[in-house]
Amino acid sequence: MIAVLPEHDDSVATAIRDGGGTVGTLGASTRGIVWTAASRADDLAAVLEAHPDVAWVQLPWAGVDAFATLFERFRDDGRVWTSAKGAYARPVAEHALMLALALLRELPRRIAAGRWEADERGRSLYDAEVVVVGAGGIAVELLRLLEPFGVRTTIVRRRDIPVLGAARTATRAALGEALDTAQVVFVAAALTDESRRLIGDTELRRMPREAVIVNVARGGLVDTDALVSALQEGRLGGAGLDVTDPEPLPEGHPLWSAPNCIITPHVADTEAMTVPLFAERVRRNTMAFHGDGAFEGRIDLTAGY
Repeated sequence: MIAVLPEHDDSVATAIRDGGGTVGTLGASTRGIVWTAASRADDLAAVLEAHPDVAWVQLPWAGVDAFATLFERFRDDGRVWTSAKGAYARPVAEHALMLALALLRELPRRIAAGRWEADERGRSLYDAEVVVVGAGGIAVELLRLLEPFGVRTTIVRRRDIPVLGAARTATRAALGEALDTAQVVFVAAALTDESRRLIGDTELRRMPREAVIVNVARGGLVDTDALVSALQEGRLGGAGLDVTDPEPLPEGHPLWSAPNCIITPHVADTEAMTVPLFAERVRRNTMAFHGDGAFEGRIDLTAGY
């Protein structure tokens, strides 16, 4: 029996049935939980404490930092935890590419112009030096989308393991070196205690003046104050942010008026995009739960994602 909590979702329930599972209310026979809330970790913890026979927990988003406290608490109880990591890679990577192209072509300034202002400002993505921070599903999809542009891409990740389609893979210890020649930087890593403010003042100062940075992962990966300073002082060519720190970004925050900065309100993957993708993830993992195939998006409770 699999329960859909804390709010019932018809598309999720249908996906469970399509995967060979049975949907039911939470009780003694519950063996799996599909959690539909983006947070409410304390509520989920209470459910798991009260139902020790639950063997599988599916979380709704790729980013699971809101549940980090639970991973240590339940790390050794044998449960399988899965997320939606990789499930939303295509729309998020598409959004990231859109932000990068808009920044390179100076669209924030040109859209705001009230008169014809011809100039020679604007850069091309073709043959650019690109850095992608992260090596998950979004990064892999970005590599595919970037291929026609003939870019040279460096993937920065925790371990020095090659990624198909990247010219180079570097560890986080070599992030600064990778940023020295970067023209476009995509941030697509998981937010953990280790990666929080991974890109701060030191890293931004290493980037070339015309470089642009795009963050579609978590706002906390970038030091907001350092980013504002870099933009205001003209040390950075632009920033495209679908996520911010804090989030939501308050009205009047200096990022709203920073030069060549585009902010979208965490909509790289809208509900119309994510509902069918999450349903498919649930269907496949329900099949895996019943012994048919491997779990997708399995969470490493030690690493935190």
